[in-house]
Amino acid sequence: MTNRRHMTGPDDGSVSRQSAARHPSAHDTQRLTLVIGALGVVFGDIGTSPIYTLQTVFNPSDPHPVPVSTENVYGVVSLVFWSVVIIVMVTYVLLAMRADNDGEGGIMALITLLRRWSGQQGRRAAVVLAALGIFGASLFFGDSMITPAISVLSAVEGLKVVESSLDSVIVPITAVIIVALFVVQRRGTAAVGRVFGPVMIAWFLAIGACGLVGIADHPQILRALSPAYALGFLFGHFGTAFFALAAVVLAVTGAEALYADMGHFGRRPITRAWLLLVFPACILSYLGQGALVLADPANVRSPFFLLVPGWGRLPMVLLATAATVIASQAVITGAYSVTSQAAQLGYLPRLRIAYTSESAMGQVYVPWINWLLMVSVLTLVFAFRSSTALAFAFGMAVTGTITITTLLFFYVARARWGRPVWLLSIGAAVLLSVDLLFVAANMTKLVHGAWLPLLIGLIAFTIMTTWQHGREIVTKERARHEGSLREFVEELHNGKASTIRVPGTAVFLNRGKQTAPLAMRANVEHNHVRHEQVVILSLTTEPVPRVPDDQRSAVDDLGHADDGIIHVTARFGYMETPDVPGTLAMLDPATTEGRLQLDQASYFLSKIQLRRGKSPTMAAWRKRLFIATSYITADAAEYFGLPSEQTVIMGSHIEV
Repeated sequence: MTNRRHMTGPDDGSVSRQSAARHPSAHDTQRLTLVIGALGVVFGDIGTSPIYTLQTVFNPSDPHPVPVSTENVYGVVSLVFWSVVIIVMVTYVLLAMRADNDGEGGIMALITLLRRWSGQQGRRAAVVLAALGIFGASLFFGDSMITPAISVLSAVEGLKVVESSLDSVIVPITAVIIVALFVVQRRGTAAVGRVFGPVMIAWFLAIGACGLVGIADHPQILRALSPAYALGFLFGHFGTAFFALAAVVLAVTGAEALYADMGHFGRRPITRAWLLLVFPACILSYLGQGALVLADPANVRSPFFLLVPGWGRLPMVLLATAATVIASQAVITGAYSVTSQAAQLGYLPRLRIAYTSESAMGQVYVPWINWLLMVSVLTLVFAFRSSTALAFAFGMAVTGTITITTLLFFYVARARWGRPVWLLSIGAAVLLSVDLLFVAANMTKLVHGAWLPLLIGLIAFTIMTTWQHGREIVTKERARHEGSLREFVEELHNGKASTIRVPGTAVFLNRGKQTAPLAMRANVEHNHVRHEQVVILSLTTEPVPRVPDDQRSAVDDLGHADDGIIHVTARFGYMETPDVPGTLAMLDPATTEGRLQLDQASYFLSKIQLRRGKSPTMAAWRKRLFIATSYITADAAEYFGLPSEQTVIMGSHIEV
């Protein structure tokens, strides 16, 4: 597939300026729709963090508990506020989201930009940073597994506040909700966002209103907005504050999802939704919870739900459950985007990817990843059984990804925009100091669950780097086997290859027109036959929903207009299902050296059988892993719509 590109407007992820000028009301409506959709998909994770953040900070069962005192409450609430400002507002909304790869965001987009903008002098650094970026993306997969588990569990646990006897049904209810969430993913991000958007609007209005009530009862909590309280707590009580950071980081979970989901909605709709609703509502909730704990330290057992009046707690539990389902949506769609980009960059095999929107190419659904995540999330729910137990694991995935994203962004900013080194150094020093402080704090929870995302990340990193290295070996070996297409055609034209021409049309699918298809070469060299008409076909996916028929194909006679051998490039939009026979039927016989006999045409696919070789290209265990990973590659014949009764698959062995 060719370069993917976000197919929305340059200003706010909707329509173009010209279209907006002609239809201003339609433009406003679509812009509002994107903002609401972003609320329903992007902000669920970070928007539900108030449910468990302060409760986790002051959790008495924590191996490093934070005592509940007036000074500590002010310090923690201030740390939460400024962490959100520095990490989410500055690092992601103001900086990272400006570094997009044709509209796509996330750590994989930064890796692509590294490859594109790093010069010869910085190539070694770019390779190291790209490897670091792959590990960051691997950690994000861990985040995608942990977020649905902890988010839905934390909301359903609100039933204990309403009625303590309901404790035994929390895990089963959570499992049912998670299964339902993954089942509806195939309907697409836009459809999910339209349903979830209004729910999230109600959620943010509700938590903001509850926060205002808490602040009204204890307005002194507004002092926590001053950085003096955060700095005073951090440096005045460093031993306590340092361990508290491992839980404070829960307030910024979902920041990477904002960036990874940028291809789904565009930067401006996400930024507007954050500034106008999400950020104010979350901060009001944290302040209100802080005020509640100041009024009665016993409220620390569940400050979020206790902030709600008694009559509204059950409705709030139901709303929180809906919101945490949406929180899971943010990282799930982010995982789809990361997977799609990783496959494009050669770090994962070609998976079946469904494009679910005609307005944004970034809206994708990856079935294989969807079901893998569902099984993983259910496993975590049944293994940990509480949000508190999962909280120790959660922060490690988040802080690791954030730190790597920050580092990659500043390198890209230097390479892409040429900003002064001294300016970037100051910015990087400040932001990375904050990030690394959070990483260090979470490392103290290593034996208490923080090992889990590191293990998931290490496994994903090993798979992706092994596939990338193995793919390079196979590509090089395949190119050697295939040889130059032009030279091969010249041999056939000059009669150097002894063949018998048989009637009919043969269509060979190939990656491009640089090398000869293995199936065609095998037909000539082993069967000593070639068809009267030979079509070498390459397919590309363009960054538009649909390609007009008059731009569908391009024909190259490969240097000879009378030998019956042509190369055809067929272009499809990302919303189209490739139809090879239909595309070939549209070709002008004048350009194909005669009318193609498609009714009885034979379609040839080259299938590579991988075998472990003795050459020291990779360790033996990595060779086994590479071959095992190749089995999840999408079936080419089905994907390209080839008629099964006319398709011939010719195998070839390549050793790795």
